[in-house]
Amino acid sequence: MAVRIRMKRMGRKHRPFYRICVMDSRKQRDGKAIEEIGTYDTSVADKSKRVAINMERVDYWMSVGAKPSDNVATLIKKVKQNKFGTAAAPAPLTAPKEPAPEPEPETQEETAEATSEEGAATEETPSE
Repeated sequence: MAVRIRMKRMGRKHRPFYRICVMDSRKQRDGKAIEEIGTYDTSVADKSKRVAINMERVDYWMSVGAKPSDNVATLIKKVKQNKFGTAAAPAPLTAPKEPAPEPEPETQEETAEATSEEGAATEETPSE
C-alpha cells in the first residue's frame, strides 16, 4: 500500500482549514484517513501558530515508508527549523490627494489688454 502524508480540506467556502493526515494515496482527498497527525489553519494571523503537527508520528510514518506531499513537506521543514517568517504588515494609510486648483477665468478687460500689447509689439519690429 502506498501511504502518503497529505492535507484533507475541511472548513467552509472561502475559509479553508486542513487536517494533516496519513492516507492511502489511492483514496480521494477528503476520504478516510489512517491517522490524523496535525492541523493547518490558514486564517490564523501568527504564522507560527498556523501549523500544529505531532512530529513523533510524522517521524514514525516516514520511517515505515510514508512520503509527504509537497505542501506537507514544506510545513514539516518549517516546523523543524522554526522558520515561519513574519506576516506582511498592512500598507500605511495615506490621505487622499486634493484636486489641483482650477485656473481662474480671465476677464474680458485682461484679454483686450493682452491683444493690444501683441499688436503694438508687431508694429515696432522693422521689416526689410
